[in-house]
Amino acid sequence: MKTIDIYIDEYIKNYHSYKESWNYEDGCVLKGAWDLYKATGNEKFKLFVLNYLDEFISEDGNIKGYKPHNHHLDDINSGKILFDVLELTNEEKYIKAIESIFNQIKTQPRTNEGNFWHKDIYPYQVWLDGLYMVMPFYVKYIKNFGNIDEVNDVLNQFLNVRRHMWNEEKKLYYHGYDESRKEAWADKKTGVSPNFWGRAEGWFVMALVDVLEEMDERMESEKNTLSKMFNEAIDGLLIYQDEDTGMWYQVLDKGGEKGNYQETSATLMISYSILKGVRLNLVPQNYKDYGIKAFEGTVNKYLLEDEGKLMLGGICGVAGLGNNPYRDGSYDYYISEKVVYDDPKGVGALMMAYSEIIKIQ
Repeated sequence: MKTIDIYIDEYIKNYHSYKESWNYEDGCVLKGAWDLYKATGNEKFKLFVLNYLDEFISEDGNIKGYKPHNHHLDDINSGKILFDVLELTNEEKYIKAIESIFNQIKTQPRTNEGNFWHKDIYPYQVWLDGLYMVMPFYVKYIKNFGNIDEVNDVLNQFLNVRRHMWNEEKKLYYHGYDESRKEAWADKKTGVSPNFWGRAEGWFVMALVDVLEEMDERMESEKNTLSKMFNEAIDGLLIYQDEDTGMWYQVLDKGGEKGNYQETSATLMISYSILKGVRLNLVPQNYKDYGIKAFEGTVNKYLLEDEGKLMLGGICGVAGLGNNPYRDGSYDYYISEKVVYDDPKGVGALMMAYSEIIKIQ
């Protein structure tokens, strides 16, 4: 594991914010660093997070570049770390920042069934990605500051996703759902997008396990329901885990097809979710082997050295649905997106999964 330690150390030492404004990509790295701080007690991880937040959150709680009126669910992701930092520092600016982000949740447009729109520019659309961006923050807020009955809202949004986006035959979740059926990518009968994108399902199982971790005894029945959903999703994913490497593919159910590849971020997100699920006694203890195999397989295949510099490869840079140029959710679309090195979505997941490996050893 020494190589991983060196890689993570260098990565956070040289890290520059992914964008000048508050963004979800940085949130993945912040979460990974905080998880490693909790797993190791090493102050460098805590300082990395605090230094970042000092740059982005002013003393009066204003968040640099955050525009809640855009209704981007992505922008909520970095906020979940604020609860942990508030507990540590008790600084009022973090309460103000948390309230500011929660105000977005209160005003976020919804589908007719009650799910948050992914963004204003994606009306009536639910993406798996969005569950990860918002739900862990939402349940933390409910637990610490909110009305406990609002946990029903969290549960119902997951249940709607299960009802519309789960494929019973494949045991996988589709990437997106358009309630209005207006998008060209949406099936006119079901409203779902055509394929099972690896990272989308990675976001989804991380959303479930992180929400489940936060649920306390006041949320027992909701927790039981989501726990069953988590088990079902993990069992479905295990059908598609590559036997040799332990990895998952960019398009989950088309492993052998031309152009498909074993993708880093999805694999590490699923690995993290399994290992955390084992630690929290949500899935059988022997599932630990699947999580470790996925982690080690990714590191062996994609943590590479180039001219003395360690790099994490095999990461799909970005993928989505709709917009311009139009992303149609086809198999050809997903395999056409650029594959990159050292992207925060992959490295954040590496740090999260690694922290779970440390915790269960």
